Amino acid sequence: MVALTLNDPVVQSYIVYTAILALKMLAMSPMTATMRVMRGVFANPEDAKAGKGKVKFDDPIVERIRRAHLNDLENIPAFWVLAALYVTTGPAAAWATLLFRVFTVARIIYTIVYAIIPIPPPARGIAYVVALTVNFYMSVQVILYYITAI
Repeated sequence: MVALTLNDPVVQSYIVYTAILALKMLAMSPMTATMRVMRGVFANPEDAKAGKGKVKFDDPIVERIRRAHLNDLENIPAFWVLAALYVTTGPAAAWATLLFRVFTVARIIYTIVYAIIPIPPPARGIAYVVALTVNFYMSVQVILYYITAI
């Protein structure tokens, strides 16, 4: 059994990158709201009336940001769980930090190239696959570590 403390560099790294990802994900809602106000398109009649805009569900820019946010909601929580489990396997601090950093940077790049400054393929796909690979790797490592305990 691996003893974990808040003084452990792997735990500290996990905390830092988890917080960065939470902040990144939290920033997506205000980004969507700001773009709605700037473009005068809202999802609810009362918001449209207050913002002197119209109800519209298919604004391409707003929807692009919403899809990037949805993609975060589909991928970042899985990272939090898998990385927390991975920390319990006692990985080398430098390697775990690299994995956490690569995932975080890949998710930030994904948002930039998809929602902020759209860049044609394969930029978004590469960022997505890099982050997915980190999650897959940590999953396999956790399974291999704990399979022997069963």
